[in-house]
Parts: sequence; C-alpha cells; structure tokens
Amino acid sequence: RMKRKTFIGVLCLWGLSWAASASDLAEKLKSRDHVLLMRHAYAPGFGDPAGYSLARCETQRVLNEDGKKQAQRNGQWLRQQGIAVAQVHTSIWCRCQETAERLKYGPVTIEPALASFFDQPQQALPQTRALEQLIARKLLDKGERALILVTHHVNIEAYMGRAIGSGDMVLAQVTPQGR
Repeated sequence: RMKRKTFIGVLCLWGLSWAASASDLAEKLKSRDHVLLMRHAYAPGFGDPAGYSLARCETQRVLNEDGKKQAQRNGQWLRQQGIAVAQVHTSIWCRCQETAERLKYGPVTIEPALASFFDQPQQALPQTRALEQLIARKLLDKGERALILVTHHVNIEAYMGRAIGSGDMVLAQVTPQGR
C-alpha cells in the first residue's frame, strides 16, 4: 500500500496563518512515520562548475545572500510551526551543509545517502534505495525529534516523484522501511 505524500511549499506558506496546520506539522514530525525532506536554499546556477571538489566550497555552486537568508527564514518558520528539536542530516555539498546549519537546530550530520547524483543519473535508483535505508534507520532512534533531511532536487524528485524549488520542503509519510 502506497503511503500518502504531502508537499509543503515554504515560500507559499510564509505569510499565511496556519495555526491548525502548524501543530499538525509538528505532531506529524514527532511521529515515526513522517520525515521532512528539504532542498538546499537558493544557490544560483545549474549543476556545479567543471572541476568542482567536494572538499573545497569555493569550487562548488554555493548559497548567495538570498539563499543564506532563505535558509534562516526556513528555520524560523519551522520553529513557529512548533518544531522545537530536530535531528538534521545533510548532503556533503556545501550548499546543503550551510542550509542545514542555518536552520539552527544544532549540529548536523553529513550522510552519503543524501549526496547528489546529478552528474551520475544512473545512480538514481541505488541512491534512492540508500535514502530509504537511511530513513528507516533514523526513524528508529529519533524519538520525538523531527527528522529533517537536507538534499538536492534530483534526490527529492527520485524519492517523491516530484521536483521542488530551492529551499522548499516535502513532508513525507513513510513506512518503517523508509518508503
């Protein structure tokens, strides 16, 4: 049986009053059957420059000032929704790490399962399976903390079947197997 997947466009919700939805979002993220997938905040461009290195942020496409502010607003918005504590995991790409850190939920953990496969589209299926396994493992030890995964559009599209914009989030209801 396929679980229902709910999409949340943060920028669409920003100025609206969502009292009922706010507590609902926080309650769902306390449970063991929901995760929040987030695409990194705005980093101008497409892909990464030729010859980029994951060890050197200056060689990658990174957040600009708008992206940095967007990531901070996303963290503020999540707290306004009642999400006080979260376990945050991120891709190794600098734009994802910075987005995750600017949410201000404490230390973030780099997870290989969240790494982009943009340059290697043939890795979509194995990377999606790795994401499912990551989710299944993290659901077991998250307690009531929200599970937030900061990743890339290709990862979210492969997992959810739908692309989202920079800085947007997807609330996913998942099985114990991470699907």
